[in-house]
Amino acid sequence: MTSAPERTRPLLFLDVDGPLIPFGSSPDRAPASVSAPAEGHPLLDRLVRGTGQRLMALGCDLVWATTWGEDANSAVAPLIGLPRLPVVSWPADGDVPGPRGLHWKTPRLVEWAGRRPFIWVDDEIGDMDRLWVAAQHPGPSLLHHVDPARGLTDADFSVLARWLDSSGRV
Repeated sequence: MTSAPERTRPLLFLDVDGPLIPFGSSPDRAPASVSAPAEGHPLLDRLVRGTGQRLMALGCDLVWATTWGEDANSAVAPLIGLPRLPVVSWPADGDVPGPRGLHWKTPRLVEWAGRRPFIWVDDEIGDMDRLWVAAQHPGPSLLHHVDPARGLTDADFSVLARWLDSSGRV
């Protein structure tokens, strides 16, 4: 008797500035809910406590895809309830292969994902990124643009969960 094939957990690449730390205020966003910001990081009071648990509940392997680098683990993760996460490293030279308009993160995220399904949550995703990923990544992917003025909202979490239910788990 053969067992069912093992399902691959998708990756969720997560940016900080914009999705977790919104740049504006919004009437549908709760007021800051994290205690006093860490010294040197005045915008950390915009983080929403509990966001980490919501992200972990999606059933993905979370990965920082941010210029914060390891600082995301020390400054952001504890404030939103995330454990230490892997961090995508970026090319030191800033050279991005690909067509004009391609975000500099895109090739590295596709490389990092390999054949695994992935979600990329960022406020700088554009049409060229979607086209490039569709042509270069062999598995399912969702490039989810977050409004940087509002950050991750309930509607964003609904989109992520729907995609995972329909095509993200293979």
